[in-house]
Amino acid sequence: MARKDERRLRVGVLGCGPIAQAAHFESCTKARNADLYAMCDVAPDLLARMAATHAPERTFDSYEAMLADPALEAVIIATSDAFHVPAARLALAAGKHVLCEKPLGISVEEVEALAADVQASGKILQVGHMKRFDVGLQAGRDFAAGPMGAHLAYKGWYCDNTHRYTATDALQPLMVTSAAARKPAVNPKADLQRYYMLAHGSHLLDTARYYCGPIESVSARLLQRFGAYCWFIETEFASGALGQLDLTIGLRGDWHEGLTLYGEFGSVTAKTMNPWYYTSSHVEIFDERTASYSRPLGADGHFYRRQLEGFADTILHGTPMLGADITDGIASVRGMVAVAQSLREGRPVRLADVAGKL
Repeated sequence: MARKDERRLRVGVLGCGPIAQAAHFESCTKARNADLYAMCDVAPDLLARMAATHAPERTFDSYEAMLADPALEAVIIATSDAFHVPAARLALAAGKHVLCEKPLGISVEEVEALAADVQASGKILQVGHMKRFDVGLQAGRDFAAGPMGAHLAYKGWYCDNTHRYTATDALQPLMVTSAAARKPAVNPKADLQRYYMLAHGSHLLDTARYYCGPIESVSARLLQRFGAYCWFIETEFASGALGQLDLTIGLRGDWHEGLTLYGEFGSVTAKTMNPWYYTSSHVEIFDERTASYSRPLGADGHFYRRQLEGFADTILHGTPMLGADITDGIASVRGMVAVAQSLREGRPVRLADVAGKL
């Protein structure tokens, strides 16, 4: 484990559920520049179990009480999607920085309102699109943003398979649950089409924007068969480049995720692993000017920890934000709402024109 910096960000995690257990508690304890100062959950048994395992300095069963602690500097919001924006607004009002799990929210209006709060607060809000901290994807993006020149076409795919939970259960710690856990009024998995887009489509759209810049419009098709879902999404980027996105859930085969970008002076191809392997994407960069390929090793594949370290560096030292900011979070929500509208209306939809929720 890396040596800890002398000055470290004091972080509180809101929610002791699966994503906190699988990613955020460990990231806080392993990060070189952050500490797990506090954790908060309304379920007393879950809170006690996680506190015994991860040893924060303080525990809270009230979010407001945690936010009132003057020693707390930042919060990680690791709750259900419906709670993200309300929790972020409370944290900003309390003068705390925010790292919010993706997606930032579930409606265009609520995330636009949150943007005003971020600006008024003067605090940092980063959205948990952790794939931006994949070393391989970062190297490919650096090439795409400079030496590649103009972009021609982008292809991205996120194909979750029928065996992913077998693999996940073998990789993650045993998840602890509680009957007292706070749940949204509506079960997020009651509408699987919506759930899959929020959980996985948000990654697909954000990675496309990370590589190619703003998406202006989308045109989507969806097929559901034998319990599987497949979205094919055509995109037009502000740069003029074209894109094709494939979101397939229930693939009969291995996890299949990656991208290809064709540009003026080269190309990038990436193969991304199941995130719980903590393995950097295998990326090949072809440079036309040298007629040669390069491939970064990407030995540090703990992108959740790297995400937190980037967040802390921005707060503590003013380094440029490498992760997704409020603008990126809003664009992701707009993209998902635009995809849903395109499916309903059978036509291309501009992201700037959408409203409402997914």
